[in-house]
Amino acid sequence: MMRRVGILIVGSLIFWLLVAIPSRHLWGDAAAVYSGVALLLCLIPTSLTMLWATWAFEQSPDQQIVMVLGGTGVRMFVVLAGALALHSLIPYFQEQQGFWIWVLVSYLFTLALEMALVLKGRTAASQRQG
Repeated sequence: MMRRVGILIVGSLIFWLLVAIPSRHLWGDAAAVYSGVALLLCLIPTSLTMLWATWAFEQSPDQQIVMVLGGTGVRMFVVLAGALALHSLIPYFQEQQGFWIWVLVSYLFTLALEMALVLKGRTAASQRQG
């Protein structure tokens, strides 16, 4: 369980390095800051929902449905509320529109990586049971 969360974090940091360095050269320091903050903003709820998913797969099917729907809602709410708070309260995040693009890119990347890791873990658990 914790191994997959570690892979999620390391994979996200590698992704950030791969996109932040070129974007900094193309669009300046703000792009690197926006990408880092957006990734951190997405990584926290994604890690928590991944831990929740690991727990839910050992529970009843009802709990699994609650986790899928609730995890999506929690992840989306935390990311959007955090991004809106940063954009509304901190002038640095109001200067350029690029912050919202980085939030979208980071959200989609962490969601895809989380789903790949959860499904891989689910497949491995099914093979052990079978």
